[in-house]
Order: sequence, then C-alpha cells, then structure tokens
Amino acid sequence: MIEDLTTRAYTVPTEARESDGTLEWDATTIVVVELGAGETRGLGYTYCDAAAARVVDSVLAPLVEGTDPFAAPETWERMRRAVRNLGGQGIAAMAIAAVDIAIWDLRAKLLGCSLADSLGRRRERIAAYGSGGFTSLEGDALAAQLAGWADEGFAAVKMKVGRDPDRDRERLATAREAIGPDVTLMVDANGAFERREALRQAELYAAFDVRWLEEPVSSEDLDGLAWLRDRVPAGMTIAAGEYLWDVAEAGRMAPCVDVLQVDPTRCLGISGARLLDGVCAAQGLLLSAHCAPQVSAHLLCALDRAVHLEYFHDHARIERLLFDGAIEPIGGRLRPDPGHPGLGLCLREDSERWCVGSNRGTPLRTEPERSGDERKGR
Repeated sequence: MIEDLTTRAYTVPTEARESDGTLEWDATTIVVVELGAGETRGLGYTYCDAAAARVVDSVLAPLVEGTDPFAAPETWERMRRAVRNLGGQGIAAMAIAAVDIAIWDLRAKLLGCSLADSLGRRRERIAAYGSGGFTSLEGDALAAQLAGWADEGFAAVKMKVGRDPDRDRERLATAREAIGPDVTLMVDANGAFERREALRQAELYAAFDVRWLEEPVSSEDLDGLAWLRDRVPAGMTIAAGEYLWDVAEAGRMAPCVDVLQVDPTRCLGISGARLLDGVCAAQGLLLSAHCAPQVSAHLLCALDRAVHLEYFHDHARIERLLFDGAIEPIGGRLRPDPGHPGLGLCLREDSERWCVGSNRGTPLRTEPERSGDERKGR
C-alpha cells in the first residue's frame, strides 16, 4: 500500500542562456514525486512549472495514498478522471505523469527488478542521439558540442534551427564539418515555420544530408505536417509528437508524420506512453522518445516500436545533478542495469540547493539560490 507522497520542485540554471526556433530560457524546472510503501520509495518526475507540484498535492495525492502500487493502470485512470474540470492536458497531464512514473518505479522496486524488466524488456539497450545545438550556439561552441557527442559514439546528433533562417546554412556547414560524413545530422525547428517556408528550408537542409526534420511547422498544424511529409526531399524524416498529451491526439497526428515522438513526462507517464506505442504499431510508425533520458531509457527498452531516444543536453545534465544512479551512455546507447531496481535513481544529498518548494514545508520561490558565478551564467 502507498503510505505517503512527497513533492519537490527544483529549478536548475542553464550553463548559459539558450534558445531554439521559438523560445529562450536560462533555467529549467523539474517536479519530483516520491511515494513510500514501507521502506521502499518510488520516484517520478516531470519537466514542468512548479504549479504541477500543487496539482499533485491538492488533487492527486488523496487519490494515490492508500492504493495498491501493483494497480498502476487503475490509479492512473482515477487520476485522469479527477482532473476533468482542471483540464486534462498541460500541467494536469504532467502532474499525472510524475505520479504515474513514481508508481511504476515503486512497483518495480517491490518486485526487485529494473523498471525496464518490470514492463517486459524487449531489448537490452536503446540507441540515443545527442541533442542540443541551440540557436544560441554557433561557430566553435556549436562544433565542440556536436563533435563531442560524435566522439562519444553517438550515431546521430540534433541541432536547433529556425530562429534566424539566414544563419542556418552557416550553422549547418559548421555542424557537418564537426561531425563528419558518417554521423546522422538531425534538425529541430520547434514549429518556427509556415509550411511553404519549411519546405524551402528542408531543401537547404538536404544539401547537408539532414535526415530528420522535427516540428518544421507547429504540431497543431496537422495538415501542414502531412503536406510536408509528402514533399520534403527523399530520405528526410518528418517527426513530431513531443507535445502530445494523450492517445486521442496521437491517433490524429500519426497519419501526418513518419516518426511519432513520445514524452513520458507529458503524455500521462508510463501508462500513457504505452498506449501511444500501440498507436504507432497500428499505423506502422516508429516511435522516438523526447527528452527525460533516464525514464525514456527504461520505457523504450520495453516498447515495441521504439527506435531511439533524445539525450537532451539540459535534461541529461539536470538528471546527473539531481539524481544518483543516472545511466551514462556507452557507444551512443543507454542500458538500464538489471541489477538496479526501478529507475535506479535517488535524490542526491546536495540537490536541495536547487529546491524551490516542497509539500514538506519548503516555501515556494521563483528562483533557486545561486552563487555569483551561476547568476552570471558560468
């Protein structure tokens, strides 16, 4: 029986100000949920505003405490019904995701096996691609980041485009020179273009052998995604899905893309992501995980249609800073350790420096405490 639930929100500054095709940021917030059953604790999280912690505390916690950790799908359905009047997408969906992941983690720990094995492991390890290449990076800094992943054995790397399309040619040339001809180059526009401009840019990207074009238009423009999928240069994959909240949305998007992206910290957790795998199977699509590499590694080792996950620079860094037990990539692949129960993660003792609020009495702050160097972005 689940006896208690703890939430904490952490805001971790980036190493420097970052940007993509449509946003800029200098910090990332992660909401962590822990569940207790006797001496065993499950851990889950979502990358979301600290407001998600309040939804967990006020709406979800009363539904979870006292339930059977082996009945995760039943609890998941109760949580979904409970947020109807809040709106089942956005922050509510991400709050459910964090709790659901924690329940599955707790379940696996009680079984004494890794989360991947508790879900039914289909593969020992999953391929990853290095992801970053922010539009705030160019020249030597961009080359160093992408080449670093190539040198570590990643078969593919992804960079951001679209903030200033006139700069994209030069940045792509820098990227291709840095990684060489044998590493797959992927780009993400984060919905920066209208469809005809996206097609023109796709033709430019093809000159640098770009094989993956992610969110060339807004994910809300399903017709535009389908239009581009049928027109981009041969060999270029159209991908989207990181903002999917549920299986109904996935069913509408699936006919419009080549690869469907799944983010377990957004799409209602492990329980929700497993349903999206079924959509991919029905549509003959491949599935790729968006961000949250520690959760995604376990999940994708158990999903039928999984092809790779995103080893996103910011999230990989945060997960190493906050958690002991984070999986490190070897040869561009992540392998959940069967000898470590659940996700194999626990909060580090020094993680509290970034805590901005918890349901154990820490008042909510808008920013974490920072040293002078961190305030200056170093």
